[in-house]
Order: sequence, then C-alpha cells, then structure tokens
Amino acid sequence: MSSFSIALIDLENGRRVRRRGWNGPDQWLEAQWPDEHSKMTEPYIYIRNQQGGLVPWLASQGDLFARDWEIVQ
Repeated sequence: MSSFSIALIDLENGRRVRRRGWNGPDQWLEAQWPDEHSKMTEPYIYIRNQQGGLVPWLASQGDLFARDWEIVQ
C-alpha cells in the first residue's frame, strides 16, 4: 500500500490503481491520454464505479492523503 503520489506515478505508467478502503472490490482508476480521435484534449483520470460505468474522477482530500492505494492486478 502506498500514498496517492505513488499511485499517480503508477497511473502515469499505465497501471490501474484503487484504494483498499473503497466499497466496491471492482472499483479502480485509470489514466487516459487523448489521441487524435478523442473529444478530450488533455490527460484525465477516470474511475470504474460500482455499477461498472466509466466516469471522470476527481480526488477528495481523503483520497489525496490516504495511505491505502494499491495497484490492481
């Protein structure tokens, strides 16, 4: 387990991450780098939510300072 700063490096390296304390075991974050076919023009982080949807994600204060981040295998 690690801090969000380490999790961010993992995201930048193409890994999926999650917090151990999240409610759903299938929730995770991934980073997206837009290409010429994307509607977005800047990188962003999205989450797979409990319902299986993929939506943009913004960190909370709790997420930023949490120490329970881990790589999704």
